[in-house]
Amino acid sequence: MATHEILKYHIPKFWDDEFKQLNYVNEHFNDLVSIENWMSQGYANKFTGDMCDMRSPQPTWNECFINIYTELGWKDIGTSYYRMSTGTTLPVHSDLYLRYVELFNLQGQEQRIRRAIVFLEDWKPGHYAEYNSTAKTDWRAGDVVEWRYDAPHMAANMGLEPRYTLQITGWL
Repeated sequence: MATHEILKYHIPKFWDDEFKQLNYVNEHFNDLVSIENWMSQGYANKFTGDMCDMRSPQPTWNECFINIYTELGWKDIGTSYYRMSTGTTLPVHSDLYLRYVELFNLQGQEQRIRRAIVFLEDWKPGHYAEYNSTAKTDWRAGDVVEWRYDAPHMAANMGLEPRYTLQITGWL
């Protein structure tokens, strides 16, 4: 597996708990080959958490995140709030960005896509993330992990409370 650069930084917390009240929807993971592989490895079939993307109302402070990434030079920024309930595991994968590539006509330019995960709350027992084969736990609200296009990553919630993150997508 190739090594991808993973950036880590912190955004001082300016948000409240409004993200907990969003209209979350569970959508199936869009890579059937990965799902079949995970099932053959013994994973249960609870692979995705619940998402609230830009097709639904976003928190009142969402535009502040968009402004932060606009100032970093990102284009066509999309946000999606993610709630991972107890027992959900999203095994190691690389994102496909199928809708995003189509929406912003980035066919053949996928390497320009960036993804950032913002941890919206402090780490809780049982919450886990992994980026480029490196575990991440004990995060603080506002910690960010960012990568280019296809970096391998995974997430899990083996704890008793939901795990909330904000997924930001754009391109440079």
